Amino acid sequence: MLRLLPVVLAAIGWFATPALAQTASRGSECLAMAERPPRAIPVSLRRTATKPDEVAITYAGHSTYYIDTPGGVTIATDYNGVYRLDRIPDVVTMNRAHSTHYTLNPDPRIKTVLHGWGERGQPAQIHERVGDVLIRNVTTDIRRYVGDDSGGEMMKDGNSIFIFEVAGLCIGHLGHLHHKLDESHFAAIGRLDIVMVPIDGSYTMSLDGVSDITKRLRASVVLPMHRFMTPLSDFMQKIGQSFAIDQRSAQTLTMSLNALPKAPTVIILDGV
Repeated sequence: MLRLLPVVLAAIGWFATPALAQTASRGSECLAMAERPPRAIPVSLRRTATKPDEVAITYAGHSTYYIDTPGGVTIATDYNGVYRLDRIPDVVTMNRAHSTHYTLNPDPRIKTVLHGWGERGQPAQIHERVGDVLIRNVTTDIRRYVGDDSGGEMMKDGNSIFIFEVAGLCIGHLGHLHHKLDESHFAAIGRLDIVMVPIDGSYTMSLDGVSDITKRLRASVVLPMHRFMTPLSDFMQKIGQSFAIDQRSAQTLTMSLNALPKAPTVIILDGV
């Protein structure tokens, strides 16, 4: 009987947090790190390390960021075919709260199209490695159905938060977030070094709500998006007491694990 106890406990843990258990068993470094103490990179290592693997993140507009990995993979988030750069992404992620966050007719040259919603009432389940990046999702609910901007009941698992694990970095895109996250969401997300956060304060979440989530995620770098309504100064005022502010004229941020800021920082890139 005693020999069966570990097996029973493991099974309970599996069913209690299925997304976390299944993803962790498939090699998610960000979930594994979430259970460890915060990472600290010795100053001596920062000075002597050879050129680190770097990830380039470019703000194309609205909620579309282009992520270029060291291995040459290009990812576009919340891709709708409008906010584009001068290259065809290899991977696109989409959310369907509004037509500005997805397209059903993407460029045929895009090799991998990942929908943040499932089919036939089932939640999307994404855990895919493309080149040097692992891409996974955590589903959230939305309050608007496809093509309906008038509002309505919540649709369970209608959208997704996407997490990109590459070059030792854990990068999260919160998508078109419509509600607070509970403990199961935070557990499934795991640890984030960089997080892309919608700050419109209206079509997604209130500024207070998204600020609370941002603080809870404790990412080193926060990249605002969905910036068309709320003045950046309002978000900066909400988050500024806990985060440093770095406003840049550049459209692209280049970041590596060794170069993460010591204090959590909101980096505002140039863009639409």
